[in-house]
Amino acid sequence: MDGIIIINKPKEYTSHDVVAKVKKICKEKVGHTGTLDPMATGVLPLLIGEGTKLSEYITNHDKIYIATIKLGIKTDTLDSEGKIIEKQEVDFKKISTENVNKVLKTFLGKQKQTPPMYSAIKIKGKKLYQYAREGKKVEVPEREIEIYEIELLKIENDEILFKVHCSKGTYIRSLCEDVAIKLGTIGYMKELERVKVGEYEINQAVTLKEIEENGQSIKKNQNIGNEQNLESNANIEFLKKHIITIQEFFSKYTTICLEENKLKLFLNGVNLSTNKPDGTYQIQIKNGKWLGVGVVKNKLLKRKIICKNNISVVK
Repeated sequence: MDGIIIINKPKEYTSHDVVAKVKKICKEKVGHTGTLDPMATGVLPLLIGEGTKLSEYITNHDKIYIATIKLGIKTDTLDSEGKIIEKQEVDFKKISTENVNKVLKTFLGKQKQTPPMYSAIKIKGKKLYQYAREGKKVEVPEREIEIYEIELLKIENDEILFKVHCSKGTYIRSLCEDVAIKLGTIGYMKELERVKVGEYEINQAVTLKEIEENGQSIKKNQNIGNEQNLESNANIEFLKKHIITIQEFFSKYTTICLEENKLKLFLNGVNLSTNKPDGTYQIQIKNGKWLGVGVVKNKLLKRKIICKNNISVVK
């Protein structure tokens, strides 16, 4: 099983927890393309098998989030999991729809953002949250981000719900704090849902509960002795129905068709001469069978991703 599965991560699960659970089911290499905090939910693309080689193609994707800011309270982690370190009265005259919209629009475009101390960014080989837990102060360098769109969804008492389309590397916790400051108060990120990563949306995602319940329902409807294997196989079949294959991922890329005399050389890692411009290509063989992906650089074609089951097709 090689490709991408889109998981709707539940609350209180780390991204690593989700990876471990799916890895146990499919017994393949599994990785993810961007950590979601335990308190956050939503789109978490998992790379399975040879699909782990797709990481470089999707880690730079922009993202869309729906977030809730709780005003009047500041936490040390800038989210609901942290310790309250400050409280402040909220001036509700400044929390009008007109004013909140005006403030949100000031964040559009490219800008510098300071990541939160409770993050996995490394400074001198050590993660920021490790410094924070030790009570040590460290200078956190700003990073350039971009906000493409930002939209107010709702204001309810001291909470603001908004939607934001942003570049890779944007910390929504920091954005929530910055919005609160511009509104003349303090605040933290109370809720966060990632609804889109690149072209992958929340309506494409499956939940861990759906995967587990699928196996259990199959097991209940079958009178077979080895229930554990039956449930595991049912879960694998469920994943296969929802996986985005490597071929589907590269379906819009130009195709190179290899002659039989060049096929073995290509599979053995030999660079082949070509007149194609630099770039990534789908690789097919003469009978139309899809083989994998290659990269052309300086008039040389090199193998990039070859799925194991596809190699057996050409032997």
